[in-house]
Amino acid sequence: MIISTRGRYALRVMVDLAEQGTDSYIPLRDISSRQEISQKYLESIMTLLSKNKMVDGMHGKGGGYRLNKAPKDYRVGDILRLTEKSLSPVSCLGLEEGCCENSTECRTLPLWNKLSDMINEYLDGVTISDLMRKEKT
Repeated sequence: MIISTRGRYALRVMVDLAEQGTDSYIPLRDISSRQEISQKYLESIMTLLSKNKMVDGMHGKGGGYRLNKAPKDYRVGDILRLTEKSLSPVSCLGLEEGCCENSTECRTLPLWNKLSDMINEYLDGVTISDLMRKEKT
């Protein structure tokens, strides 16, 4: 499993929005500048996040994006499954059940299933809040 730039950038954007607060909309150009990510590429990521109710978007003057939940309520696993479609460590796990002709005899399938479960459990246990900069007091 390799997480694409789309998944990595989506996480960076979500952390950026969380660190800016949820009171106002943050312009895409500001996010792009801080994260050093092309604004055009960010548009496609933000469209995906917005359509899937991960963020609120507003067009026009004063527009931009903001989180619609507290950072602690966003699981990294949910964001990556949205951007990556699958977090499976091997391609046969991403197939519909019964599509792999070797699944009934496959000696390694239990290993891959367990690894997949561990990956998902770990990523679902990490929140955007966990990834935010913690100010030293």
